[in-house]
Amino acid sequence: MFKTIADPADREVRFVIRFLNAKNVKPAEVHRQLVEIYGENVMTDGMVRKWVRKFNDVRTNVHDEALSGRPSEVNKGLVAKVNEKIRINRRFTIKMLCDEFPQISKTVLHEIVTNRLNYRKLCSRWVPKMHTDVHKTKQLDSALSFLTRCSAMNS
Repeated sequence: MFKTIADPADREVRFVIRFLNAKNVKPAEVHRQLVEIYGENVMTDGMVRKWVRKFNDVRTNVHDEALSGRPSEVNKGLVAKVNEKIRINRRFTIKMLCDEFPQISKTVLHEIVTNRLNYRKLCSRWVPKMHTDVHKTKQLDSALSFLTRCSAMNS
């Protein structure tokens, strides 16, 4: 029985696939050996076959390739412009921002406002989430005072 290796790096698994493929081991046997050493969740049989095909074709590199996804349309300049519009009119809506920035989707604008700028809606007005330690202490003191009064009334 072999020692099981938990959480292997993707590259490590690909190295093993490449090595066993070079020794002309069948993909099903490669998968069986991977599962034996790395556990059930290492890689599916289909993915092992895919990597064997890649190594048989032309690929020699086991590293991840650069992602060729769509570049993010959110940048610091856009975030600054959105923040400037918000500071001018705190009673804005995401729809109003969509009118100001027609090239940006409603979802992306909402993500900028809530996640990047850390605003939240409070009484139909967007305010920054800026609780200082003093605010947190005062809030805790008020809550404890309230609980003390409630428990005194119930006693």
